[in-house]
Amino acid sequence: MHKRIEIHPLMDIEDIYQAEQLQRQVWSGSETDIVPAHIMHAIAQNGGVVLGAFDGEKIVGYVLGFLGTDAKSPDRVAMARLKHCSHQLGVLPSYRNQGVGYRLKLAQREAIVKDGIRLITWTYDPLLSTNAYLNIRRLGGVCQRYMREVYGSLRDDLNVGLPTDRFELEWWVTSTRVKSRVDRARQPLELKDYLNAGGLTLNPASPGGEGTLVPSEEILDPEGTSLLVEIPSDFQGLKHIDIELARAWRLQTRAIFERVFSAGYLVTDFIFEKGDPISRSYYVLTYGEGTFG
Repeated sequence: MHKRIEIHPLMDIEDIYQAEQLQRQVWSGSETDIVPAHIMHAIAQNGGVVLGAFDGEKIVGYVLGFLGTDAKSPDRVAMARLKHCSHQLGVLPSYRNQGVGYRLKLAQREAIVKDGIRLITWTYDPLLSTNAYLNIRRLGGVCQRYMREVYGSLRDDLNVGLPTDRFELEWWVTSTRVKSRVDRARQPLELKDYLNAGGLTLNPASPGGEGTLVPSEEILDPEGTSLLVEIPSDFQGLKHIDIELARAWRLQTRAIFERVFSAGYLVTDFIFEKGDPISRSYYVLTYGEGTFG
């Protein structure tokens, strides 16, 4: 973890211009997908949270979010449904895998707790294992909503060529679950623990060419209290090797998650197991977990 990185709110317009430039390095290839500096400045000045991670005077990461309302109970007044909508988290490529994104999320949580808000939501591609590991495993988020084609056809390098399906993550920032994860109060469970407890893998994959995994043709019926759903460990790399295989993974996991969510299951954990030559990644879904708010 980068010890010298400092995190603080972005209020100065020059720092916000830096954050705009950072987006072009993180989501390269499409200028229309960049949040302009004047929009970030307006959010920062009007109740939103815009935080920068600084290495000296250089911004190496940032997170952007604003107030919103939870759509689960539309009949309730807006004040009773307030949440924080986290729109973007970006870290420069040379600073990734050093804890910068994790520290930005913890700083965001601290700011939101001070505002008296319990829930932060954001969307992410469920096939990106690095994001899943951070969002579910380390931060303690949960998910029970799958959304198809959220952003239509994006043109940036990270999204071009495939449907922009997303998970909506719920991060109940004051819950015991989240506190336990961020405080590392208990030893996390591993794949063997879930399998020994009867966890059912719905889509066991098989090795393919060039270090890839091929999704199973048969999807098992969901049953029991604990399920496992496998995804590729390097989806971005897979897209460059075989875009049609990446599309097959998108469509298979779309069908699985829509089915298990409608059956009452909830994503509660994520497993990454380093392998040689192939690493494996699994979502853990639990039935009957209840609410986390």
